[in-house]
Amino acid sequence: MAINEYVGAVIFEANGVEYDAVSLDEDVKGDKKLVLTMNRKRRAKGRCRLIPQYTLKVTLPIPTEDEPDWLEMDDVKITIQSVEGGDRTTYQGCFVTDMSGKYKVDGEAVRELTLGALNRIIE
Repeated sequence: MAINEYVGAVIFEANGVEYDAVSLDEDVKGDKKLVLTMNRKRRAKGRCRLIPQYTLKVTLPIPTEDEPDWLEMDDVKITIQSVEGGDRTTYQGCFVTDMSGKYKVDGEAVRELTLGALNRIIE
């Protein structure tokens, strides 16, 4: 029986510049929606097509110097790839919608970014 391998740590790049990320969450809202109708069987009758929505939430350690101006980043290409290789996911037309900082006594200070994207490509 073969052992399956899974993705572990990933590499986070924005416009070709690699950034150290603490965590990364992808949220893809699909392109289909259930259409509910009133009928005797009390069940949905079909679906309709929507525009997919892509959101990324990235947590990065805050550097002591030369932190990028995240809010000014617009039309950014973000690439996520496993450290071991394999498929790459690229998000095009990315922009920062929210930015926050988290500071703790125990641990590193981190910047939390929420990004929207216009397109998603798996390479």
